[in-house]
Amino acid sequence: MKTIKRNIAIVCGGDSSEHDVSLRSAQGLYSFFDKERYNVYIVDIKGQDWHVELPGGLTAKIDRNDFSFMEDGKARLFDYAYITIHGTPGENGILQGYFDLIDLPYSTSGVLVEAMTFNKFVLNQYLKGYGVSVADSLLIRQGYEDQVSDDEIERQIGMPCFVKPAADGSSFGVTKVKNKDQLAPAIRKAMMESPEVMVEGLLTGTEITQGCYKTRQKTVLLPITEVVTRNEFFDYDAKYNGQVEEITPARISPEVAERVGKITSHIYDILHCNGIVRIDYIVSPEGRISMLEVNTTPGMTATSFIPQQVRAAGMEMKDVLTDIVENQFV
Repeated sequence: MKTIKRNIAIVCGGDSSEHDVSLRSAQGLYSFFDKERYNVYIVDIKGQDWHVELPGGLTAKIDRNDFSFMEDGKARLFDYAYITIHGTPGENGILQGYFDLIDLPYSTSGVLVEAMTFNKFVLNQYLKGYGVSVADSLLIRQGYEDQVSDDEIERQIGMPCFVKPAADGSSFGVTKVKNKDQLAPAIRKAMMESPEVMVEGLLTGTEITQGCYKTRQKTVLLPITEVVTRNEFFDYDAKYNGQVEEITPARISPEVAERVGKITSHIYDILHCNGIVRIDYIVSPEGRISMLEVNTTPGMTATSFIPQQVRAAGMEMKDVLTDIVENQFV
């Protein structure tokens, strides 16, 4: 008996500065998926332009009423959406709400979790209540910049500090501020990416990141990667233009690695995550583990952290993706 193959949409693009990064992740995912098991399509969305890529360089418009498209004269529906948009609307809950409305299973966490994890300040305040160590931070909203003075920021957060968009990724708009005279231009730069800006205290130590996913049958904690960059911090060039050394497994003790794994699993459960997440940390020289951020749509190019960690674990990305998809249909 022939098994009917599920139609999988790799949903990429989006409306943020990370549109092109997302397209690269989509190509990576397409190469990883098991084509014998699934019919895999790349769907690029940007503004009102939603289209699916078809063989031969053709495209077809997506009908947003049910996320269907026409191929060979027939309407085709998707069974599952693998979201790999880095930024709005795929990383902040908007697209998840749409998929909930049309009852299409997807790869990420739900609307509330995506909205929370996309806003770094909100996430930090929430997880702090569960005992997760995070940097001190404060929020500045566009139009209300005068409510917090430079002197108050210096007193509360200290120098140096980071100024970053509260809701964005890929280190766009991030500045390492070394004195209070640099605050105003750094805040303006960050507000070009997000109307809310977070000023965050500097954490020093070893930067690491760990991927994790859970199904009904198992918890998978991937090997930890150590991030070493010659730049001031892990900025866009370090992430995407090779100005970084990524060491998997990280050069940390087994005891620290075990503690990080427990924190990663704990955060996954607190947030009730779905699919693969990647959590970034700083480990201080004294061994304090502080969370930096939770990535719910981590990069998926061949050289991204998650594929690296999967390879280091002796696993295949094809099997990991099958685990994640099929967990929705058990």
